[in-house]
Amino acid sequence: MISKKVNLEQPTQSIQCQVGAFNARNLPKGSKTEIPKYEFPEEGMSPRAAYQLVHNQLSLDGNPLLNLASFVNTWMEPEAEKLIMENINKNIIDVFEYPQISRVIHQNIVNTLGRLFNGHNTEFMGTATAGSSEAIMLGLLAHKWNWKISGRGTGKPNIIFGADAHVSWDKFARYFDVDAIKIPISKKTRIITAEAVSKHIDENTICVGCVLGTTYTGEIDPIKEINDLLLECKREKNWNIPIHVDAASGGFILPFTEPDLEWDFRLDRVRSINIPGTSTD
Repeated sequence: MISKKVNLEQPTQSIQCQVGAFNARNLPKGSKTEIPKYEFPEEGMSPRAAYQLVHNQLSLDGNPLLNLASFVNTWMEPEAEKLIMENINKNIIDVFEYPQISRVIHQNIVNTLGRLFNGHNTEFMGTATAGSSEAIMLGLLAHKWNWKISGRGTGKPNIIFGADAHVSWDKFARYFDVDAIKIPISKKTRIITAEAVSKHIDENTICVGCVLGTTYTGEIDPIKEINDLLLECKREKNWNIPIHVDAASGGFILPFTEPDLEWDFRLDRVRSINIPGTSTD
């Protein structure tokens, strides 16, 4: 997210200063009770006042316990919260100082998820990310490089996905100079179809995106049918086009509720999957 410069010439005090239910006694003696919003104050404040100030601002957020729409935890076990607090001061990107998290536990998780998604007979690998948006971009970037190395197409690369896909697909196309071919969603089906995909794929298609539970309706794209279409293209035209599955909604649900549903690495063209917080290829 990008924030713009705020005009400090505005006369309104609420625009220039912090407003909160903190007590003046928590501020340094003789200091002003107004705390500037967009500049460092001349004097510091007590930890209690700083906490209360930020606490009041965050209190206007929605209640996470009632949030069932934006891929967040509504509750977790106390032991999970304890582990977070025990390790919150570690710089986990420093693999030499903190190898247990970045190497040992990371490898355990990647292997567990790779097998959960039926990658037993594949040479899978994966990485933790800051969220599914980053995971989608890493997966698609890998497919772009594979397309480039293959020499399959000479034009501008493109990706194909439904108009109801997450905005990170559009961001990838813009950031990495790829044409975004968005398939309109039918009012009757509310998902993309193999037939619709077949009308857009060509030698410059680096990937087809499928969603395992769309953001708007929770419906699942026909991944197996699209896989069969791409297998046919591979046999007839030698176009090795992969599928990336955005499983941010259903990745931790369907393996347990619908274990026989084929959407994962059991399908030949599924080459990358993102689930909440991670990506597995």
